[in-house]
Amino acid sequence: MQPPPGPPQLYSPTNGDFTFVSSADAEDLSGSIASPEVKLNLGGDFIKESTATTFLRQRGYGWLLEVEDDDPEDNKPLLEELDIDLKDIYYKIRCVLMPMPSLGFNRQVVRDNPDFWGPLAVVLFFSMISLYGQFRVVSWIITIWIFGSLTIFLLARVLGGEVAYGQVLGVIGYSLLPLIVIAPLLLVVGSFDVVSTLIKLFGVFWAAYSAASLLVGEEFKTKKPLLIYPIFLLYIYFLSLYTGV
Repeated sequence: MQPPPGPPQLYSPTNGDFTFVSSADAEDLSGSIASPEVKLNLGGDFIKESTATTFLRQRGYGWLLEVEDDDPEDNKPLLEELDIDLKDIYYKIRCVLMPMPSLGFNRQVVRDNPDFWGPLAVVLFFSMISLYGQFRVVSWIITIWIFGSLTIFLLARVLGGEVAYGQVLGVIGYSLLPLIVIAPLLLVVGSFDVVSTLIKLFGVFWAAYSAASLLVGEEFKTKKPLLIYPIFLLYIYFLSLYTGV
């Protein structure tokens, strides 16, 4: 007859990780649990994550911690983002102020490579010097620049010219520079009517010639006066907005 089986033996781990104890001895136990250190392998370097980062990743919100790579397109200078070329604008200003072919400037670049910011800056500057006692003239000058250029563009296309509205807008805007140049002279000789009138005529002819020499090409042939005359009248009107005459 076999002896009755004894009580079951308690599990006794041998790896030292944990140990079962009776409930009677549990009151004397105390301690703390250290948070695990999670490391990510990013490019061969191990970086320790914080508890908050681990918590977010465990709950599926790891996308909040993702950082996008820098796009080289987003690091362009502001002038490049706005398509502003200061050297190109300066060269065009010289082409307009010195329209004589003998000076060797490639003046066709003003027409063939139009831009918006250069003419706008010239028109705004002309508007600023026209602020003397007539603030409302500013918006009117910009309006005349836009719609006056549109009129010249439509007339040029009717006469058979191959020109775009952006080209006309740029040329008309840049060609306001002669009127800006004569503005300080008019302040000096304003009391001399004859000299002041001559300077005004010189400025208008200068501006009109600079614009017409760029816009009126050989394709107009005998129709050149039909386009030169409206350009001349347009700059007379621009000057009248400045002088108040």
